[in-house]
Amino acid sequence: MDVRRRRRRHWAKDSDFCAVKKENERKECTVAELNAGVSLNTLIHIELRDRCRSRSFRNLDDALALFDRMLHMHPLPSIVDFNQLLGAIARMKHHSTVITLIKEMELSGIAPNVYVLSVLINCFCHLNWVDFGFSILARILKLGFQPDCIILNTLVKGLCLESKIVEAVKLVNKMENIGYKPNTVTYGTVMNCLCKIGKTNEAVGLLRKMEERNLELDVVLYSTIIDSLCKGRLVTEALTLFSEMTNRGIQPDVVTYNSLIQGLCNFG
Repeated sequence: MDVRRRRRRHWAKDSDFCAVKKENERKECTVAELNAGVSLNTLIHIELRDRCRSRSFRNLDDALALFDRMLHMHPLPSIVDFNQLLGAIARMKHHSTVITLIKEMELSGIAPNVYVLSVLINCFCHLNWVDFGFSILARILKLGFQPDCIILNTLVKGLCLESKIVEAVKLVNKMENIGYKPNTVTYGTVMNCLCKIGKTNEAVGLLRKMEERNLELDVVLYSTIIDSLCKGRLVTEALTLFSEMTNRGIQPDVVTYNSLIQGLCNFG
């Protein structure tokens, strides 16, 4: 069942629920609230806003029903409320649904802000449609906004998910050239991808670049490269990197030890 059919079904149910809820809210409004001039519509806006921000919905169907209620309110809730709801649905991994909802928002005259566009980029990248993600980046730039590191990191990850490692490295270099400072997440994403395709030397090169820039190194970064070295039967190099890691005060974990044990067994 597609998103629109599910939403129509739940909108019908939600209409009855909404009518009952409004009646109950009328009864529950305190004298103080009414005397203060707080309208029922305002109270409903507050309730919807709180649900969005607390993400207090049970599942996708509940979130879709909430979206429909918001879209049919007059006046409309703020874009911030839509941000909260769309972000929550994206975290539920319903990426294609988020894309559909954003399109419907635009058709209803609600202009997305940079946050909504960044959520859209994230969804495209998770669906392996990174080229669409770059088209949204172009749209952000056309609107006169500058992308932040989160948006660029998302695109780097999207390229890596599609095994476009050369393009990912080029994007990182371009980020540096135009003044952005790639962070641990940026480098870690590319290093992980390099190790998966056996380009361990390039991953070590990125690790050295992180050292030069005094970026925080952690056990995950070291373990990723150590595992790749062991799989490439470069156990001596892996042990050297292990010693470097411990000398820096970074404690190895079970993944690190497993990689070394497996490497030593294969080496022996």
